[in-house]
Amino acid sequence: LDLDALGDGYGFRKLRKELGVTAFGVNVITIPPGYETGSHFHDEQEELYFVHRGAIEITFGDGTAHRLEEGGSARVDASTVRQVNNGSTKDDAVYLVAGGKDGYVGRDGKQPEGETKR
Repeated sequence: LDLDALGDGYGFRKLRKELGVTAFGVNVITIPPGYETGSHFHDEQEELYFVHRGAIEITFGDGTAHRLEEGGSARVDASTVRQVNNGSTKDDAVYLVAGGKDGYVGRDGKQPEGETKR
C-alpha cells in the first residue's frame, strides 16, 4: 500500500479495512507545519509511531520530548500522556500510528484533565 496514494489533505487516513487488519488499529496522519495535536492517553492501547515523511516531536505528560525524523519510530505506553507536534515551518509531517491491546479495542483515547478540546 502506497501511503502517499491515500489522498491529499490533512488528518487521519484509516488503514485497518484497506489492509484487512483485525488485531489492532492503524492510521496514517498528516499534519501541517507548526501544528500541534491535543494531548491524549489511552486506557489500554499502547501505540507505535512511525514517521513516513518529515519529522515529529512527541511531548510527554512529564514535559520530556522525543524527536522522530523520517524513518524513525517510537512506542508509547497506553497511560502515558502524549502530544504530537510538527515543528517545521514549511514541511508537512506524515506518520503512522498503530495500536491496540489483545485485538482492536476501538477508540479509547482520553484527554488529560484540564486539556481543552480541539
